Amino acid sequence: MEPRPTAPRIPPLAPADRSPSAQSLLEGVVVAGSEANIFTTLVRAEGLTRRWLPFGGRLLNGKLPARDRELLILRTAWNCRAEYEWAQHVGLARAAGLNDVEIARVPSSQDPDWGERDQVLLDAADELHASWCVSADTWQALTDRYDEQQLIELPMLVGHYHMVAMTLNTLGVALDDGLVGFPDVPD
Repeated sequence: MEPRPTAPRIPPLAPADRSPSAQSLLEGVVVAGSEANIFTTLVRAEGLTRRWLPFGGRLLNGKLPARDRELLILRTAWNCRAEYEWAQHVGLARAAGLNDVEIARVPSSQDPDWGERDQVLLDAADELHASWCVSADTWQALTDRYDEQQLIELPMLVGHYHMVAMTLNTLGVALDDGLVGFPDVPD
């Protein structure tokens, strides 16, 4: 596999270069802060970003429990090798109830210390990543816990974060100051 960009291919839009509407759009961002590299880069496609933000915001405040959502996002970030996505969501995962030991275990989805509830989420994220579909067994386990709206939201969440990962990786969006990338994982 070809290495990822080591520098931004499209740099964040500097404050002096922002239109009033771009600045206004950025001021409305509450997750990760309006100056986060993801937003100051994507605002270069202002119309697209204006429409994307509400969808992403809806998923961050959706029907899935916050802890479950963040576990799915972290596993997706790991699967896609999206270090920026990972780094941004570690703090959100902590706030949602995942502890540092659990976060450090996310790369090892078959770790025997995962309980059944968490394991099925990791399996769903892995299956969606590998085959673009949740298996029958995993689906059954999910239907035992989630309602229809949550079941619809789950693959949309994982799919959305695949899209974000591809964008971040391709554009080479750099980690913001203070963010920590992937954990060291033994081979």
